[in-house]
Amino acid sequence: MGDPLLEVRNLHVHFDTHDGVAEVINGIDFTLNRGETAALVGETGCGKSVTVKAILGLLPSARIPAGEIVYKGENVLDLSDAQRHARRGTDMSMIMQDPMTSLNPVLTVGEQMLDVLKWQGRSRLSFTSWMRDKLDRGTNDAHRERAIEMLGDVEISAPERVFESYPVELSGGMRQRVLIAIALLSEPDLLVADEPGTALDVTTEAKVLDLLDDLVEERDTSVLYITHDLGIAREVSDYINVMYAGEVVEQAPTGELFANPQHPYTRGLLSSIPSLSTGIGSGIEGHLPDYTDPPTACRFADRCPHAEPECREFYPYPRTTGTDHTVACHLFDGPPAHARHAEGDAVDVDIGEPPWYDRADGRHQSNAVLGGESQS
Repeated sequence: MGDPLLEVRNLHVHFDTHDGVAEVINGIDFTLNRGETAALVGETGCGKSVTVKAILGLLPSARIPAGEIVYKGENVLDLSDAQRHARRGTDMSMIMQDPMTSLNPVLTVGEQMLDVLKWQGRSRLSFTSWMRDKLDRGTNDAHRERAIEMLGDVEISAPERVFESYPVELSGGMRQRVLIAIALLSEPDLLVADEPGTALDVTTEAKVLDLLDDLVEERDTSVLYITHDLGIAREVSDYINVMYAGEVVEQAPTGELFANPQHPYTRGLLSSIPSLSTGIGSGIEGHLPDYTDPPTACRFADRCPHAEPECREFYPYPRTTGTDHTVACHLFDGPPAHARHAEGDAVDVDIGEPPWYDRADGRHQSNAVLGGESQS
């Protein structure tokens, strides 16, 4: 049993819209242990970014009618805005998705890094002490040295030059390295990485992800990755949470999820990965449900090729189907994964092997695309 750093419990997030209340996050649960890297995986619009912004307190227009976000044993939803604001950028940090737009174009890299370091000092000191430090030349020099050192840590070959550069003078890969450096300046215990390589070419993305993996391992930082790419999740995470339409539909250690995917949506995501032999994936038909009028039963039922009548009548509470493996699907039997979930009989239906699985040799046909040898 790991040591939990972050526990999200029965979290609901709603937005008031002209069309009604959008129930974007519907009772999700997951845990991130200290020193662990976990991934939130799902298609665009499934609620991944809303979830992490709720954790960081970056959703001023949202309502959270139920749930807890427990960080280091404390429910952060009970904290004041000032307390949560002070924690962001110090104890918690985030790498934004698009390096081309996440940096301020009118400030140099150094000015932006110094702002972060000065804010961290202000959040830890009284205002008088912070002003004294702000005016102290020695402190400013120390901040500059710290920022340049961090740029070197992210393998920028000329950190002093980049420190004095404007974002427009840097490539996308360099900007992403700068964002990583800024996020790690405070040595956070929790780092949220929101698709940190999605705007980069494949080669640069691989280098950036490898670099980030090395940096967080050195610092024993817990990381929550946000991605739509199961191949990336396999490479970077210890544990995967698969999200669909604001719900976590399957959770498992990474090796277990790829060796034994169970939820039809998880299998659909894996089937949609192009294989080396055909060059195409099968895809998932249909669209996400309307969040202002979502199904009260299974939110995936209308897109599921294996849906039974029960799937449209009863809510699929998560069930434990293996060691540390849960699935929210009526097609699988097992005890409730959480004490608050109602008991109920699951419908035992054989949904067969997914098309990307070769029973003859027990390996994934798209193994080369996913990276590494199969863990089945």
